[in-house]
Amino acid sequence: MTYSILVFDPETKQLGAAAATGSLCVGGWVLRGRVNVGLSASQGAAPSTFWRDDILDLLQQGKAVEEAVNTVTGADQGRESRQLAALDSKGNAAAFTGSKNTQIALAQKFENGVASGNLLAHENVISDAIAGYQEGNRHMGERLLSALHAAQESGGDSRGLMSAAMLIISPKEAPIDLRIDYSEKPLTDLSALYERAMTGEYRDWHLTVPTLQNRERGLD
Repeated sequence: MTYSILVFDPETKQLGAAAATGSLCVGGWVLRGRVNVGLSASQGAAPSTFWRDDILDLLQQGKAVEEAVNTVTGADQGRESRQLAALDSKGNAAAFTGSKNTQIALAQKFENGVASGNLLAHENVISDAIAGYQEGNRHMGERLLSALHAAQESGGDSRGLMSAAMLIISPKEAPIDLRIDYSEKPLTDLSALYERAMTGEYRDWHLTVPTLQNRERGLD
């Protein structure tokens, strides 16, 4: 079972993604993003690692997100075993869920975002993840963690989770790309890793490295 969420913050221009699953390495398998282009989440019973980059290539070429999703999924004969969500850099979303994914499988668009999942305990897991993200006006990373926790508390994966991941990209900052590839408590570990990444010496260093808006930034 995998659930994911892709979001855009129109105030900060950040794009954010998070995912969790009952298998290994969800960040490496599912999430991709490009600054000023968008995000993708490719998952499902037999996920395509090609879909993640193919969709971003089309968005970068100027394709509308709905057209891009239709193009990528329509050309794949194995599409019914896969699930894809995509979000462009303006917050427009689209999704595809193949009929051979383990039920319950669905996707739900909302303002500036999309959430999707398969092998869900019930349909409300996705709406609860969205509600978790939308609670309060906090840093995007905190809202993404809330979405993952809300989904799991809603029923999530009865087998338990093994991995979780978060990706935040923006023109103004270097990426926040955090992955728990295997753990008996991946959401707890991801929350702890996020706290470390946003504080102390690591955070101080993170604010000195190049960004899209300042490719030559370095130590003073």
